[in-house]
Amino acid sequence: MSARPILVVDDDPKIVALVQTYLEREGFTVATAADGKAALAKVGETMPRLIVLDIMLPELDGLALMRILRERSEVPIVLLSARASTADRVFGIHEGADDYVVKPFSPAELVVRIKAVLRRTERAQSAAKVHGAVPFVDLTIDLDRFEVRRGNQPIALTAAEFRLLTALVEADGRVLTRQALLDALYGPTQGEALERTIDVHVGRVREKLEDSADSPRYIATVRGAGYRAAAPTLSSPTGKGKP
Repeated sequence: MSARPILVVDDDPKIVALVQTYLEREGFTVATAADGKAALAKVGETMPRLIVLDIMLPELDGLALMRILRERSEVPIVLLSARASTADRVFGIHEGADDYVVKPFSPAELVVRIKAVLRRTERAQSAAKVHGAVPFVDLTIDLDRFEVRRGNQPIALTAAEFRLLTALVEADGRVLTRQALLDALYGPTQGEALERTIDVHVGRVREKLEDSADSPRYIATVRGAGYRAAAPTLSSPTGKGKP
């Protein structure tokens, strides 16, 4: 396992100890914090591999902390919350979480979810090292750096948003259903993932790219079917793309 720790942030010491025990049994290094401000400092100190983040925290709540982190980092985040409604789950994903686990939870299931998020993230980063950069409209999707740029200006996308945009571009005009996009983002075993989550991600990507659903340059909605790239990829990294 990587020496970079999993950072567990919760103000309940029993939960922290339980999660830490299960993670350490699996070979992970674990760092902990009991409030949002301490967690922010710990992120700078440890550069965590993933953050398990409770929403209800003293000093700085989990959602506020996640917004700060998303301005400067793409570190995977798994939210913990007693709020179990569909709206709460969708909102958590909308704000930048990679997964959302409802309390009370099984620590064994949490570890499985953490491993799944890490696999998705690291698989995407590994693939990025192979494929190079893809021009798309006026953007460069840089798979080496795992970032999107317009000219020399980077556009900050979360890991999930980046995977969604990449999947649409690689489909090169083919329509991808919401389920196909869920599989691309979370894998086929992510049974609890909601199709509405894809709409949330698409909305955030459009906002960041200054795109319009009514007159799209990048992502087009195909009603009753899903989404597709609004324009073909200019070229592939191997030089075999469309002119």
